[in-house]
Amino acid sequence: MQGLFFETDTGVRYILRVLVLLIGFWTAWRAGRAVADGWQNYSTVVVYTFMLGFVMRFLHHALFDGPVISPFYYAIDVALLLVFSTIGFRIKRTRQMSENYYWLYEKTSAFSWKKKD
Repeated sequence: MQGLFFETDTGVRYILRVLVLLIGFWTAWRAGRAVADGWQNYSTVVVYTFMLGFVMRFLHHALFDGPVISPFYYAIDVALLLVFSTIGFRIKRTRQMSENYYWLYEKTSAFSWKKKD
């Protein structure tokens, strides 16, 4: 199917890389939201993100023949995934605190809340 949609193999690889990144970022964001939804603490988000980093390394190896055991690329994957999982966690936790305890807290931004005066 190389000549069906793209003229070269590199075009397909770029599209697949973008799709893998989007799926990984979306999964990290949803994992952060799921942890907040279960009222667990932030350390659980970090643990899940480290596990998701292994999954992303495997996908890069399986699809693009990248290195499986590479501390440098694993650290980059985890750092990027941690950004998205933290965003998902903080947005969900802020919404929980401001809606479930509306008499105590008010939302100050998408990522924080404060006590009502």
